[in-house]
Amino acid sequence: MEFKALRLALAAVASVLVVGAAAQKIKGSDTVLPVSQEGAEVYMKLNPNARVTVTGGGSGVGISALMDGTTDIAMASRSIKFNEKMKISRSGKQLREAVVAYDALAVIVNPNNPITHLTREQLEAIFRGKVTNWNQVTDLYTGKRGPDLKIIVYSRETSSGTYEFFKTSVLHEKNYMAGVLSMPATGAVIQSVSQTRGAIGYVGMAYVSNNVKAVKVSYDGKHFVYPNMDTGRRRIYPIIRELYYYYTADKAGVVEPFIRFLLSPEGRKIVMKSGYVPVD
Repeated sequence: MEFKALRLALAAVASVLVVGAAAQKIKGSDTVLPVSQEGAEVYMKLNPNARVTVTGGGSGVGISALMDGTTDIAMASRSIKFNEKMKISRSGKQLREAVVAYDALAVIVNPNNPITHLTREQLEAIFRGKVTNWNQVTDLYTGKRGPDLKIIVYSRETSSGTYEFFKTSVLHEKNYMAGVLSMPATGAVIQSVSQTRGAIGYVGMAYVSNNVKAVKVSYDGKHFVYPNMDTGRRRIYPIIRELYYYYTADKAGVVEPFIRFLLSPEGRKIVMKSGYVPVD
């Protein structure tokens, strides 16, 4: 199957007018959910005839819905898998892909945790269960050890694209620890880490709030970087990923006007407002 990446010209918002637009469904990644919801609300105000419904559930859920024909766009925080592409191909449909934003994946701890800097190797040891107490962790910036406190590891569930991306980028495809606590949604990770002193987890940058603390991360043991819009746009934060829309060519006429809007100057403002890095 020829797998074409979408190349859409950026259009001014004033030119994005859809007459008699068909209703469209968008489903999938909880990471991509906020920007898609905000984008859909603005888009429908600009195009009163348009109807866009957005729901979450995880990247795997969205892609499964695309394969089953029950959604028009699958939101994904990971690239589509080979077997998923093959299933769509066997149905006689042509898959299309659009990168709609970038996301810095923040590692978060409880605000009372004094640790502020972690290396990729330290994160791997923690999430694989090789290190189980914060007093085994040395903050390489301050030189101080963490408190005598059991580490409680929170993760997304296996259907989440965030789960898979973290496994690839941080764990180098090694397995999570057996006792990892899987959460059904990003909001549940935030709530659990905010309420548990020894907790650690990971969320999309847009979800970071005052209830949790994002740490600076280093992949070389020397340069520690905080996840924010500036470090994301300059691609110097190490845990950064593409956020995707997947759809099939037969639905292009329905979905591409909305995608063009999200990639337009006005759409990029919505992306940034939602806490993501726009596609330049």
